[in-house]
Amino acid sequence: MSRITRRALLTAAAATASAATVSAATVALPRAARGQAAGTWPADKPIRVVVPFGTGGGTDITMRLLAPKLAELLGQAVVIDNRPGAGSTTGTDYVAKSRPDGYTLVLATLSSTGVAKGLYANLPYDPVRDLTAIAPTNFIPICHSVTRKGLAVRDTADWIATLKANPNKFSYGSSGVGSTGHLASANFLRRTGTAATHVPYRGGGQVFAALVAGEVQFNSDIPSLMRPYNQSGEIKTLFIATDDRSSLMPDVPTAAEVGLAGYKAYSWYGIFGPAGLAPRIVERLAAAIDQTLADPTITARLEALGTPPMRGYTPARFARYVADEIDLWVPIVKASGATAE
Repeated sequence: MSRITRRALLTAAAATASAATVSAATVALPRAARGQAAGTWPADKPIRVVVPFGTGGGTDITMRLLAPKLAELLGQAVVIDNRPGAGSTTGTDYVAKSRPDGYTLVLATLSSTGVAKGLYANLPYDPVRDLTAIAPTNFIPICHSVTRKGLAVRDTADWIATLKANPNKFSYGSSGVGSTGHLASANFLRRTGTAATHVPYRGGGQVFAALVAGEVQFNSDIPSLMRPYNQSGEIKTLFIATDDRSSLMPDVPTAAEVGLAGYKAYSWYGIFGPAGLAPRIVERLAAAIDQTLADPTITARLEALGTPPMRGYTPARFARYVADEIDLWVPIVKASGATAE
């Protein structure tokens, strides 16, 4: 996939979990390996990485892929802690308010940072002031799909015509208010002059179950999650909202090819800690993350998912990237009309 420039994206139109579910996918190491880190960071204590979405979605899949290698490189167990809610802000806020000791991190996203800052009038954390940017993990292109359950849509033009003829009759799912899927679909509706109802779920798995069952009629999500349902004939992916087609679904046209030039939808994932995290911990984590992303097996898996790794970022460069993304997306979110219901 060719790199998508930020300037090209300027044309884009631009609940809370009561208890955390700690994943059984804790990556443990032999006692001897863990003991090597005693007395330093990390000590003989698990590193918790909060995934601020439910199981089965892109962030959950990504963190489960990275965790074993990170545990190996850091010499300590890594625990995946799913804390969904409020479009990823619940889990992100939990980490922002955690002790900055290097044992509580979050796999945050564009929706946790730039989108959230534009969406929530009273966001309980500041993505720059209250978080320490450590390293990005992968870039996330977004596709637009419709269900085949009770809906016969030939292509994008037919779908837009159907929406216009039936204002507010249909609904779309997302993994939460303010999530990338929510914003992408809201922007699609704004761009096409159509209207539909947003139905937030607690994770990508629930969204696709609802889409396949016809409980919602469309959604916006990553190619790897779309592909199996396309292959089974349960959904139809109409287009991908990036400059290039996806190698996972090469027959799916781009937004520009279906008459939606300038419409873009994407996200990225990255690992953050609370503000005040010691520089030596930040540097070690960043090096371990970059080394993890360089692993040929992991690189191949991320490419196969259609979410290429983002390598070569120092913590300072990643912090600048996040700040730039916030500056870019806050006005886009406000212009989209999307709100935190």
